[in-house]
Amino acid sequence: MFDVIVIGGGPAGVTAALRARELGAMVALVERGKMGGTCTNDGCVPTRALARAARLVRDAEQFVDFGLVGEKPMVDFAALLSRTRNIVSRVHEKKHLQSHLEQEGVTVFANVGDARFIDEHSVTLGDRTILQGEKFILCVGGHARRLSFPGSEYALTHSDVWSLQRLPRQVVVVGGAATGCQLSSCFSAFGAYVHVLEVAPRLLAGEDEAVSHGISEAFRRRGIAVTTNIGGIERIEQQNGSLRLTYLYEGEVRQLTTEAVVMTVGWPGNVEALNLAAASVQSERGYIVVDDFLRTTTPHIFAAGDITGRMMLVQSASGEGALAGENALLGVARSSQHKIVPHGGFTDPEYGSVGLTEEQARARHDCVVAVVPYTALDRALIDGHREGFCKLIVSTETHRVLGAHIMGEQAVEILQLVATCMAADMRIEQLADLELAYPTFTAIVGLAARRLSRELGVVPLSQQGQTQSRIGIAEWERGEA
Repeated sequence: MFDVIVIGGGPAGVTAALRARELGAMVALVERGKMGGTCTNDGCVPTRALARAARLVRDAEQFVDFGLVGEKPMVDFAALLSRTRNIVSRVHEKKHLQSHLEQEGVTVFANVGDARFIDEHSVTLGDRTILQGEKFILCVGGHARRLSFPGSEYALTHSDVWSLQRLPRQVVVVGGAATGCQLSSCFSAFGAYVHVLEVAPRLLAGEDEAVSHGISEAFRRRGIAVTTNIGGIERIEQQNGSLRLTYLYEGEVRQLTTEAVVMTVGWPGNVEALNLAAASVQSERGYIVVDDFLRTTTPHIFAAGDITGRMMLVQSASGEGALAGENALLGVARSSQHKIVPHGGFTDPEYGSVGLTEEQARARHDCVVAVVPYTALDRALIDGHREGFCKLIVSTETHRVLGAHIMGEQAVEILQLVATCMAADMRIEQLADLELAYPTFTAIVGLAARRLSRELGVVPLSQQGQTQSRIGIAEWERGEA
């Protein structure tokens, strides 16, 4: 009998197994298919590879602006997807997940099919092997949701995109959250006509409203059609080699003719195969129910990652996995909070967020907000990427950053600075006094911090509490030094 059995070989499962083993437990990890989880196999990694190619196409359009002579590259979509699949394989080789786990003393059962509970302490694998454990950590992730309507079988999910043989001339993307927006941005850059349909009032409905509005406007400038507040999809029909999609909008029936429909409309957990009832583990709306300690309704069984329906992010899954490993072995000592979780999307332009949105912050705190456009940055002018902004939200009482929302070139990278400062509990005047390199996109954080410091009537302070000069790189960026 194992001390801990981890089911799932993605970020949550791997970190859970390693942490439990680090604490001295006998650990088994079970993965039904390939190690690495959704992110490595058909999520973040291939999406980022696709986005990189889209950026190169975009940058080639600027050749003439930089005095470079050359034709715009043609997109070989089959070769592009071949490279994407190769990148996924190389990431697998780099990580060496199974061998790393085994070197650390974890017993790995990979490519063994679904694990199903027989009782509260036993699971059977796809090859009929039976494993018994004192504790379990469920990290089985999720899958792309497929809507049920006539003709839904003609639609693709994001996983199907990696197997396309050629670039569709027209694509309708159903769903305007992170995955839908990233795929829309890439397809458009490669030359397809893209139309995004979204039930919510705006794209990226979970993001700050400024980000949603900014991405929508950027999409429209690039020729991507955006329709929000739709009433739903009625049906998809085949018609003369194309697809005809029927949807509702403002009470009217509308139709679109397209070559491909991609559905990105949710990510329910992989709960069906587990036979949770045999272990008395409850699920709700497609996700396993857990408390703040990641404990399920059966006290010795924990869950982490996408299967909980909480934060559908790799970084969150890894953190939850490690925490579940600790709590399973040491008792429920620490809770999962997810207070500072930077995230973003590789659209063009990129966007990134951390902390509270402006709407959330104003509802809970007295706060001040600064929005600095990319046009204030010398680096944006140099590189020819002046589209975007940085929004910082700061408490008037504590002077701590409550949230940050950035849209523009390298937004996700820039955001890491703000997240680090939030984790370090820095005051806005301390952030304003950082000597950020010049010329960089990251300097926009300094511009926003300086603006807020002035609005709050404070000057930057060193860590020793000494008053610092108001003049810095932020003023140099604006020509105010």
